[in-house]
Amino acid sequence: MTVKNQNITFDKLDKDDQIPYELLLLADPSKELVDEYLKQSDIYIARQNGETLGVIVLFLLTTETVEIKNVAVKPELHGQGIGSFLIENAVQVALLNRQKNICIGTANSSVGQLYLYQKLDFEITGIKRHFFTDNYAEPIYENGIQAKHMLVLTRELNDE
Repeated sequence: MTVKNQNITFDKLDKDDQIPYELLLLADPSKELVDEYLKQSDIYIARQNGETLGVIVLFLLTTETVEIKNVAVKPELHGQGIGSFLIENAVQVALLNRQKNICIGTANSSVGQLYLYQKLDFEITGIKRHFFTDNYAEPIYENGIQAKHMLVLTRELNDE
């Protein structure tokens, strides 16, 4: 899928820029957990004509692996390719930084995200059992399914 309007920029957020919590909390409802991983992460924004369309957060796991901790797009812009744009640009950042893998975790209930990530060449490589029930005070439901386990998906970059 391609972004309908190509004049979208992908920029790293500076430390003094305002953090787009309204988007970040769409993908992760715990501000405490978001604040914790933001301390050691880089935030990138997709913008068009000065408007923030989406956000992606990259966290260095090892010298060879970067994790997408959060990716979110304004709800009214879903289905327009902005999520794919963010992820593909994150892959380019990882390649520039000589990482060999990029991974992302999502809930067992996140059927749309699982579809997107696999379409973008991520493969399921692990499961963190009870991640959402152990780390969130309130139950999370998506698509009528309780989020219980985190599925970890990885895309190998050494062939790109």
